[in-house]
Order: sequence, then structure tokens, then C-alpha cells
Amino acid sequence: MSSHPLQKTMSRARSRRIVLPPVQEHIIKIEDVVDSGDYYGAQQMYKSVSARYVAAERYSEALDILQSGACTQLKHEQVTCGGELAVLFVETLVKGKVPYGDNTLDRVRKIYQNFPQIPLPQHFGEDDDVQQLSEALGAAKTRVEGCSSFLKAALKWSMEFGPHKSGSPEIHVMLATYVYSESPEVDMTRVTYHLVRGNNPKKFASMLVNFMGKCYPGEDDMAIARAVLMYLSLGNLRDANCLIDELKKQEECGELEFPDSELIEFIIYLLLTLQRDALPLFNMLRANYKPSIEREPSLNEFLDEIAEKFYGVRRRNPLQGIFGDFLKMMG
Repeated sequence: MSSHPLQKTMSRARSRRIVLPPVQEHIIKIEDVVDSGDYYGAQQMYKSVSARYVAAERYSEALDILQSGACTQLKHEQVTCGGELAVLFVETLVKGKVPYGDNTLDRVRKIYQNFPQIPLPQHFGEDDDVQQLSEALGAAKTRVEGCSSFLKAALKWSMEFGPHKSGSPEIHVMLATYVYSESPEVDMTRVTYHLVRGNNPKKFASMLVNFMGKCYPGEDDMAIARAVLMYLSLGNLRDANCLIDELKKQEECGELEFPDSELIEFIIYLLLTLQRDALPLFNMLRANYKPSIEREPSLNEFLDEIAEKFYGVRRRNPLQGIFGDFLKMMG
């Protein structure tokens, strides 16, 4: 004779409560395994034990195990293992429908802070040094990929369970900072994408100054222009102005030689223009500085978005534009 479904459910719940000891016992036991150098064995234990708590819908305890595991593995520079547990931590936040808040953000930050930060060797000459550099570059790539995967997952969680439709500003800043400091070759466009969705234009200005000190000639004014236009394309005039103000302060302190170019001139005039309802002046600026703007195709895209955000000018769909021009020619 089969049991009633409700009895089965209650029985399963009781068994789950019985077989799962206090989470701290697991944490201490697995940390001993890590300390012995058996990182792989510890990894399997972290994953299997946390999975049991998740199956029992005891998400708080599962998160404790996964946070401890990620931090412990990362402290031992086991980036692949630590990164995997960090991503599992975020997946458990989603499964448990944990809302975005300061406490959980602090937990994300603590894991992030344990990702190793190791300066790349600057000089090499002999074959051994070349091999050493190659290994260092490979390790740096692994670190960046691991931390990026974790923070991108955290951004998606913050979009779903928090108030920011673009994701947590603090997590954007964490991701940009790590990518900038640890990448062998910095993709400043990628870094800028996250910083303009962050909440720290002063930090952004410091990173720009650092980048401009080592970028190729002619990239410095483009880095500033791209940053300002990306802020403005999000409708954020305040932080765009704050960024320029911070860069000017750095110039006054002798930390920066502000680029003197037509593109920078355009940016300064644009910031003044957007403070008032002046669409004709906006269009005139675009026309007058067209050669400078066309140095990079994306700048016109940003300006189209800015025109829509600040002046309500509807963007022309690129395909509609192509076919419209084609039909005009045919006519």
C-alpha cells in the first residue's frame, strides 16, 4: 500500500533536516582539506555539500559554504576552482530568489576581493624569461576570465532582483577595475562600458589618467571623448561633467597633460550645449566637427543616442536608412 503524497513530502523534509549538520562543521572540515593541498578534493566537497543544502532549499547555508569555498580557494590562488564556486554562489542567489541589498552586495565584494592581483613582469630577455612571461600572461587571462564570469553573473542577478535595470553600479565598478588592472592588454572600451554604468566618476578619471600615460599617441583624446559620450548616451550629464572636472583637477596637479585637439574642443562645447534646449546648436556642432567625430564610427552612434535622450530626436533604424537612401537613388 503506497503512502499518501503529503506523507512522502513530510518524510523527505524530515530526512533532509536530519542528515544535514551545522554548516560550520562542513566549512572547517573542507578548509582542512584545502590546507593539505588537495584543492581538487576540496572542490568536489564544496560542490556536493552545497548541492545538498540547495536541494533542501536551505539556501542561506548553501551560500555560506560556497562563499567560504570561493574565498578559501582564491586565497590559495586556485582561480579556476574559486571562480567556479563564485559563479555557483551567484546561481544560488538566483535559485533562492535572494533580493539585491547591501548585505549580499558585501558578500559579492568579499569574494571579488579575494581574486588574486598579480603585477605582470615588465622586462624579459633570456628564453627562460620569455617562458616565464608567457606563463604569467596565461595566468592573467585565467584570472580575468574567472573574475569576469563571476561578476557578469552577479550583474545579471542584480538586474533581476535589484532596482538597477543596468545592474548594480558597484559591481560594474568592480568588474571594470579588475579587467583594467589585470588584463595583459587593456580593452579600454570594455572598461569604459562598465564604468559609465558605475557610480564612481572620480575613480574613472584616475583610471583614464593612468591609461593616457601609457596609450598610443592620439588615443588619449579618443579615450576621454568615448567616456563622455557613453555617459551622455545614458542621459547622465552630471557624471560626464564630473569626469571632465576631475580630469582638469588632475591637470592642475600636474598628473595629466590635457589633450589639445578638435575632438576635445567638441566635447567641451557639447557639454555646454546639452545644459539647455538647443537642438540647432547641437546639430551645428556635429556638422562643424564632423572630421574629428568620424575618427571612430561609434561616436556618431553615441551622438544619435544623445540626440534622442536630450532632444527627443527619434533614431533612424540603420536598415531603414540604407533602404531609404537606396529608394531615393532608384527614384
